[in-house]
Amino acid sequence: MRAVILDLKGMENLDLTPLQRELDELVTYPLTRAEDVAGRAAGFDIVITNKTPLTRELLQSLPDLKYICVVATGTNVVDKEAAAELGIPVSNCVAYGVDSVVQHVWSMILALHTNLLNYSRDVAQGEWQRSEQFCFLTHPIVELKGKTLGIIGYGHLGQGVAEIGRAFGMQVLIAQRPGSEQAQSGRVSLDRVLEMSDVLSLHCPLTEDTENLIDAAVLARMKPNAFLINAARGGIVNEADLLAALQAGEIAGAATDVLSEEPPRQGNPLLDQALPNLIVTPHIAWGSAEARTRIIQQTAENIHAFVGGRHIRGV
Repeated sequence: MRAVILDLKGMENLDLTPLQRELDELVTYPLTRAEDVAGRAAGFDIVITNKTPLTRELLQSLPDLKYICVVATGTNVVDKEAAAELGIPVSNCVAYGVDSVVQHVWSMILALHTNLLNYSRDVAQGEWQRSEQFCFLTHPIVELKGKTLGIIGYGHLGQGVAEIGRAFGMQVLIAQRPGSEQAQSGRVSLDRVLEMSDVLSLHCPLTEDTENLIDAAVLARMKPNAFLINAARGGIVNEADLLAALQAGEIAGAATDVLSEEPPRQGNPLLDQALPNLIVTPHIAWGSAEARTRIIQQTAENIHAFVGGRHIRGV
């Protein structure tokens, strides 16, 4: 079996031996432009992609293609309907980044509650050095114990964040699935979660029901001392509305690891001006070395199974 990785960037420093053991040949490219995909994928039995799109037209032009591996959980980059029609199975990777994402979410929550970045910035600017007292309490510090953590999206990630919240002594509220009309055991209405949460953490997929879920009306219903955390997808939050809410003091702060367009080459409301109560990180919550190593291992497992006549982690 011969395989090509179209976009290895972000994983180029990892050990690819598990993949190489399953293959006769492995060719890798850091990134592949749309106009180069057909040429680079031609003749290979297996195409491995992260974010490089595999369209119907492309798949129809690759008669040798037998299997597609997506080195991510989301598979929207593949025309799965076309792949099914052509008899090309597709596999992805799942739950590889739970620990990494949960750790990042809590890094953001803790940084906001301790005003960590603002205090660090003050020290760098010499404010502590000019202080009349041993400490320098110019930004509020808030304890988590006794506060309410609201979670929208209760898969592996939401469950992991909830577990840490309980360890901090927080009350955890799980919202009903957006768009679901059937009550779910152990969950409460989205309205109640919005009104009760001191921290609202998003872990749901981006769908028709969740696009722009967090808009001006929703933000206005949250507590003025509440923090919004988004490590899900940028389109779930209306970024212009969030900026306005932060500027108006409708909520206390926010942290996001995702934006509606990535990378934000055309700009973004949340990047247009520096806000002391906003943290933006560049979609890195999943990116621990351990999580990325799991991606390689799961992909090797997917290929091993396929070569042996089985289809695992199929989508």
